[in-house]
This record gives sequence, structure tokens and C-alpha cells, in this order.
Amino acid sequence: MGLEFEIHVPDIDESALPDEAPEALVTRLAEGKALAVARDLPKGQRRWVLGSDTVVVLDADIIGKPADEDDAIAMLERLTNRTHRVVTGVAVVDAHGGGILSQAVISEVVMRPAKRDEIQAYVATGESLDKAGAYALQGGGRRFVTRVEGSESNVIGLPMDETRALLARAAAGSLPAEVEAPERNPS
Repeated sequence: MGLEFEIHVPDIDESALPDEAPEALVTRLAEGKALAVARDLPKGQRRWVLGSDTVVVLDADIIGKPADEDDAIAMLERLTNRTHRVVTGVAVVDAHGGGILSQAVISEVVMRPAKRDEIQAYVATGESLDKAGAYALQGGGRRFVTRVEGSESNVIGLPMDETRALLARAAAGSLPAEVEAPERNPS
């Protein structure tokens, strides 16, 4: 988008609440991340803070990042030859005034069948270990994907069209009233 930005990693609890829907989870986490960063920025200067969070959903199961290679292999064995959803929450906060805009973006990803040795070879590259669902559409994980319905950039990491629209609305002054930032992660 041609924007200048800084990266700040917020310290918030990313645990799902009991019976929390994926869309509600990622939106709550995106808002919490953006608000936590905004809270720590100096006041008086207008700055926009963008927060996001992504999960992969298969059936009713939320699939995050794999714990290790074995977990990545198990995830990909579940996802291949199936259709799953990638759900991303995006939030924009005015660090000066505290108002927030957010939305959830959903894409469906269709994966082809894959043999265990092909999955193991992909996981051995290390690419899958820090990705929700254990694959990177922008990398070698594309080999398993036959179709994306919805935002492809959402599957890659950040839904660009929706993010651009939220930033434009924020810049136009469409942010609601100030909201409170969540508490820091108690750990």
C-alpha cells in the first residue's frame, strides 16, 4: 500500500473464550492487539494502529500454528483433500482518540489430496512452523491449494482490500468513540 509503518508486538492473552466463534475470536484479538499498542504510544500525535489475527478453521475446529514438525504434518494431513476457512480479524485504532474500526474476513481454501511423504518434505523446509494451518500460500504450501474463494491476501496474511478500506474510513474520521484497552497478559 506504500505506507510507512513500525512493528510493535503486543503482549495479550490470545486464548479463545469458551464457545467463541472464530470470527469473534479473531476480531477480539485484532482489537486487543491494536488497543494494547495504542495504549503504549505517546499521546498527542495522531497515529493509526493496525492489529490483526488469523486462524484456520476446519469443520468446527480452530487450527492455530503447529507446535512442532509432527504437529504440522498432522495438521496438513487433516487439511489436504478438504476445504477449510481462513478467518482474519483486522482492527484500526486511533492512538490519539482511541476509536476503533474492525471486521472479520473469511476466505475458503480448497486443498488437493497429498501423500504423507510429500507433506513431510514440505514440513522439512521449516516454512510451515510459524503459520496457522501449517502452510504458506505465498510459498511452498501453494502446491497443496487448488482454489481460494475470497481474498487470497487474507490467506497469505492480511486482507489488503479490507485493510485499505478500514484505513480509509479511519482517515476520513469514521471511528467510533474511545474504547478501553485490554489488560496486559498476566504471564
